[in-house]
Amino acid sequence: MAVSALVKPFAGIRPAPGRAADVAAPPYDVVGAEDARRIVNERPLSFLRVSRAEASLPEGLDPYSREVYEAAARSLKSLEASGTLVRDAAPAYYVYRMTANDRVQTGVAVSASIEAYVENRIRRHELTMPEKEDDRTRQIEAVAAITGPVLMMHRESRPLASLLAAAAADREADMVVPDLGGIRHEVWTVCDADRIAAISRIMNAMDALYIGDGHHRSAAAARVAAARCAAGRSSGSFLAVCFPEDEVSVLGYNRVVRDLGDLAPEGLVCALARDFDVRAMDGPVCPNAPRSFGLYLAGQWYLLTLRKPDATEDPVTNLDVSLLDRLVLEPHLGIGHPTTDPRISFVGGSHGGEGVAAQVDSGEMAAGFTLFPCSIAELMAVADAERIMPPKSTWFYPKLADGLISLPLD
Repeated sequence: MAVSALVKPFAGIRPAPGRAADVAAPPYDVVGAEDARRIVNERPLSFLRVSRAEASLPEGLDPYSREVYEAAARSLKSLEASGTLVRDAAPAYYVYRMTANDRVQTGVAVSASIEAYVENRIRRHELTMPEKEDDRTRQIEAVAAITGPVLMMHRESRPLASLLAAAAADREADMVVPDLGGIRHEVWTVCDADRIAAISRIMNAMDALYIGDGHHRSAAAARVAAARCAAGRSSGSFLAVCFPEDEVSVLGYNRVVRDLGDLAPEGLVCALARDFDVRAMDGPVCPNAPRSFGLYLAGQWYLLTLRKPDATEDPVTNLDVSLLDRLVLEPHLGIGHPTTDPRISFVGGSHGGEGVAAQVDSGEMAAGFTLFPCSIAELMAVADAERIMPPKSTWFYPKLADGLISLPLD
């Protein structure tokens, strides 16, 4: 039986020359409602008008209402009609480079195969939440395009890296965003037929690709593809940017809890001392090794170091986030289901220990935990085993921008 292709080129929707910085927006799901509204007021061409259309509508409107998705469709059409966005005439690949401080990662934007996704050659490691999947499904259907790129990873490939470097060295980038939340974004369109063929050949010979950031976007695209297939229409792909595993950075995904249940702060510290060496620290704790955690409680930071790590070959059980669930959150705080328990919330690693402490100091939360990041090798091992990580296990940084490349359905 023939093996389906993993990727193919596509004719994208993208900002016209000189408009990338006006259009580019942070990912829809990392911007709060207040910040989204501020951005669209300050930057009338921001792609948040498409990805978070409620930000341009009257306050108080349900963000999942029909009016929001209709407004997203109108905004995309308006950006195209004004010439702010243009559609490429022929399929291409797009070299996508992000620079954060001294760290550079270079990947390629592709049309990723839904068939390969279903076959598990495009592998995932995370469950999705139905309401978020529903939201992106409706948004894709309304705008007739996939506007949010999924960040994917592949095993190291020097031939592919050389091809992408050569394409970027040929000329100035077609799109440049000098500073979006501290990140520089650059995109080059690859139109050369020989380079397109070479990229396709190398990538489609890979055993697998791995979804890092964007499980809801890919799952929603799969739902749209299934519905269109049933209706006799074809759109079996989703928008992704693929990076080599050694260039991708993952930060810890930290936790805050609303209350300590029946425990007093000193009672929690004593309880944790059964399994951990507990040491008071002078400032924020960002663990620098596996099996260690930061705890912020009643204005004090602690370093928790596990005394006797479990000896297991199970790729999920070994994760630090699993250890935190199993040894701390469930037995001592009674939090058994992090996806559904309203007592727990999550703080992206880019906010650091300071972001955790701020929520506790505000009185909104009672305690916070910082984690050592999951490694890419651990993520791939879980995906290869067709297992699922606990929720909110990875915080990828930097984040891809919305609006620089979109994948039209037709």
